[in-house]
Amino acid sequence: MNDAHSSSASRTAVRDPRVLVIFGATGDLARRNLFPGLFRLFRAGLLPDDLRIIGSGRRARGDLQHFRDHLGEGAREFASEVFDARRWAEFAARIDFVAATTEDGSQLAEALRRAREEAGERAHPLLYLSVPPSIAEEMVRMVGRTGMADGASLIMEKPFGTDLASARRLDATIAEFVPEERVFRIDHFLGLEAVRTLLALRFGNGIFESFWNRDHVASVVIDVPEALGLEGRAAFMESTGTFRDMVSTHLCQMLGVAAIEPPARLDAEGLRARRLALFRSLRPLDPAETVFGQFDGYRDEEGVADDSTVETFVALRAWVDNWRWRGVPFLLRTGKAMGSSERLLTVRFREAPLALFAGGRGGRGERSSEGRGARPDDLPDELPDELSLELSDRPLLRLRLGAKRPGAELRVARGDLTFRPDIAFPDDEPLEAYEKLLLDALSGDQTLFTGAAEIERLWEVCQPVLDDPPGPLPYARGSWGPRAALDLAAPDGWAVRDA
Repeated sequence: MNDAHSSSASRTAVRDPRVLVIFGATGDLARRNLFPGLFRLFRAGLLPDDLRIIGSGRRARGDLQHFRDHLGEGAREFASEVFDARRWAEFAARIDFVAATTEDGSQLAEALRRAREEAGERAHPLLYLSVPPSIAEEMVRMVGRTGMADGASLIMEKPFGTDLASARRLDATIAEFVPEERVFRIDHFLGLEAVRTLLALRFGNGIFESFWNRDHVASVVIDVPEALGLEGRAAFMESTGTFRDMVSTHLCQMLGVAAIEPPARLDAEGLRARRLALFRSLRPLDPAETVFGQFDGYRDEEGVADDSTVETFVALRAWVDNWRWRGVPFLLRTGKAMGSSERLLTVRFREAPLALFAGGRGGRGERSSEGRGARPDDLPDELPDELSLELSDRPLLRLRLGAKRPGAELRVARGDLTFRPDIAFPDDEPLEAYEKLLLDALSGDQTLFTGAAEIERLWEVCQPVLDDPPGPLPYARGSWGPRAALDLAAPDGWAVRDA
């Protein structure tokens, strides 16, 4: 991404002044994603010229220059492709730090008041709460009590509560101080370039929407494995677990994008209404169709209890009880220390009713349910046709179908048609997920953010598993989870990854 950005991007730049307060500014998310993302937007010319940023945390790490240098190290590492020491110094001059806690935010409130006065009457404040769910409600009360929330927008990082009751309490507290139209609940998966690619595929092409239903789709697989283990996040895993961290948020949101009805308009009101309607059709999750796992050696990690029953892996079947999807299983899987970090959304299509070609195209043959990281040599060619999309900021879209093999005989095997937006449109630079969401929040665009009603409905859907969680089954590092999870996806298995 260069300083001279594409004309399409420059038209979305925020011009009015903004004052952005980031709670949790000394945390890992801020260092890895938020400040590198803001720096990329700065380099692209998409931020207001007079943006002011106030970082906040319980305590400062040294003086202000030390704090800026700490963030600069993160930007050098996580935005290396655009990092330049001179330009970072220009950007860092916009950053201040003021300590605050849930009990005392008076100094921060005064700093925000001064920044708003200096920026002028058009300045709009945004409060970004990158804090643990255990203190989110208290933090909202503090910003309300000190007046910081007056006229401000509120950006909330997931998870939004820990269950239905806590989510409702949090939403009620937010509503006391900030109206819903100024609340931006971030689920960064919704900011992925892949999400907008999927929306364009479905609603911009009549050919796809015509067979996007139970008559033609056999199953939908949302597979979000992670090869890394805890990486120093044992405290978070022990307090939250993979189900709360990933299923009630990222995976259910991807299900919503894949399954929603066409909106009247692709705007915040249209998409959020369709997602809510879809979530209301989502059957409450069944513990009997849910598998929890824990990777071997998890209890030996520093900060993990010796008898911990926290799940590091979840696989489940979900069902949408509406006209379009009734009877189609949605298979969701995620976990730590798995065989790959390639995230895929795969739509499997129904087979032809009659096998006309040698090799078994059409009809049902034997299946492998394992879904290994690389395609096994004995994986049968008669696996169902499918459309897969990498859930990333540079997604690969792949349509796998039956194709004739060259030669004298009429032999059919699986072939791929692929599309990669960054190759098809090399002059257009994609925004990474947090960049897109930060820019939208600064612009006041809620399209890719979730509403209170959606969050509460998803907790309702997840509550049966929270009330009666299955015991975690062991699985080997680098594997694809417990055997029970592999069986859950039979007969066609999980997403197939070619070597």
